[in-house]
Amino acid sequence: MIVERFSQSVIGSGLLRLYVAIGFFATLIFFIINADHFSPMEMLIGIIVITIGLKGVAYLMLSLVIMFFNLDNKKSELDFYSKASEIEQLLSDLVIKEATTEAQKINNPKGAKR
Repeated sequence: MIVERFSQSVIGSGLLRLYVAIGFFATLIFFIINADHFSPMEMLIGIIVITIGLKGVAYLMLSLVIMFFNLDNKKSELDFYSKASEIEQLLSDLVIKEATTEAQKINNPKGAKR
């Protein structure tokens, strides 16, 4: 869940699209500058292949970031919050029990029966 949220935020930020777009335009500029060395078909195929390759490299980098993402600190943080919420729940149960016993003492003074 943590990794999914992280990867969705990276993909949603547009960083990978920006990387591919920069590579696409850099390749396009390269072929335009060197137009006397390449035919139009070579340019078109080169731009398509390099753009697909850059897209693959972008997702490979994302997968490496996710693979090397250290979840130990996050796990201990989640454990801490779960234990804290459990303690708060026990304290609230204790307060409710004390309140009910106090209410019974007030409604039923000195063991009087109804």
